[in-house]
Amino acid sequence: MKTQQYSNHVRYDPLWHFMAMPLTLAGLIASIVNLLRCNEANCFASILLVLIFFILATLVALVRSYGLKVQDRAIRAEERLRHFVLTGQPLDKRLRMGQIIALRFATDEEMPALARRAAEESLTPNQIKEAIKVWKADLRRV
Repeated sequence: MKTQQYSNHVRYDPLWHFMAMPLTLAGLIASIVNLLRCNEANCFASILLVLIFFILATLVALVRSYGLKVQDRAIRAEERLRHFVLTGQPLDKRLRMGQIIALRFATDEEMPALARRAAEESLTPNQIKEAIKVWKADLRRV
């Protein structure tokens, strides 16, 4: 496996990115097209089909967002603990979730100074990732 760095750190989950979401959206679009072309005999079924695909698309999106929120909370807790272990100080409260998530790629040597700089300069997550000199891979989050 290639070493993870800024240029290749984005990960895809094939079942999610290339199956579940596209197929759900395709089904929703197809059901809307079917509704627009319905006649008296099948209009009720077409409405139900749109409703079912709308509910399915909502559920698929919610399941994904809930999983990411749980991962974000775990990363925040890990990075707070790591910062405290490294510095004896709590992580700066000015840091936003995206900044904290980006800091997970910094090595222990870089993390405290980069966290301080991110809080003081309001760095974006991309700016934080670009500032990392030695990349610490995170191969678990998708």
